Amino acid sequence: MTSTGERIGIVGVGLMGHGIAKNIIEAGYPMTVMGHRNRAPIEDMRQRGAGETDTVTQLAAVSDIVFLCLPGSPQVETVVTQILKDKGAVHTIVDCSTCDPVSTRSLAKACNEVGIAFVDAPLARTPKEAWEGQLDTMVGAGEADFARVEPILKCWAGRIMRVGDVGAGHTVKLLNNFVALGYAALYAEVLAIGARNGVEAATFRGIIDGGRMDCGFFQTFMQYAVDRNRDAHKFTLRNAHKDMRYLTGLASESGIASHMASSVKNSFATAEGIGRGDDYVPMLADIVAELNGITRKEGSDRA
Repeated sequence: MTSTGERIGIVGVGLMGHGIAKNIIEAGYPMTVMGHRNRAPIEDMRQRGAGETDTVTQLAAVSDIVFLCLPGSPQVETVVTQILKDKGAVHTIVDCSTCDPVSTRSLAKACNEVGIAFVDAPLARTPKEAWEGQLDTMVGAGEADFARVEPILKCWAGRIMRVGDVGAGHTVKLLNNFVALGYAALYAEVLAIGARNGVEAATFRGIIDGGRMDCGFFQTFMQYAVDRNRDAHKFTLRNAHKDMRYLTGLASESGIASHMASSVKNSFATAEGIGRGDDYVPMLADIVAELNGITRKEGSDRA
């Protein structure tokens, strides 16, 4: 177990944050977590030796480095604003959420003005890899800030890529998600067209499987679309819509025409708009089918 003087605070001990917190404390870092209504991960961290606070103010008073694993920019902005107001012990904030890079750069500027470093280190892979300490992270940070936090990132990440200065991590994460979510929208529409014309999802999977267009995302998508494994890709349509809103906003702020991104965003906006935001991304296949009058029976597509 490593001995270190850096005290770690974590806000957002959820699906991803729990694994991150577990691996950091196992490496010997003193830790405090902020409590929330889902008590199971909080109690687990307490049993592992973490302290618990009820507020950001209390957390900032006893933490040198604060990790954030939150739903998005509004929640991150609220926490960072409180840390700046409190002027506690914090010297570095590491944001592992998926956020709007425009907001990230603004927060970093405000933090730097009071001597707090801001690092964006969004995540890739799943809660399973978070627990195993094998997440991917794309880091936006200056060289000195990156060097300071890298040993802690290594506690929970198997692949660490510094992709540029502050904001670059969140930018790359959104680009990565755009590719994945673009595939999801494409697959969902392909399956609907196929079903209407007598081609079942299993047949289409068999054509792509093992060929040049195969990929890990295709496999997990089809594990739901064909095999009906609801847990194949546990990322909600609501979160997908949020990420695509950030991506199209970034494109607009950058002066980039975003025809494809806007179309993909609208697929997820529709899903959330009809009340399916808590469904997972591969379930977009069902939604597109239903909107086109196609129903699924016993694992098959029927027009």
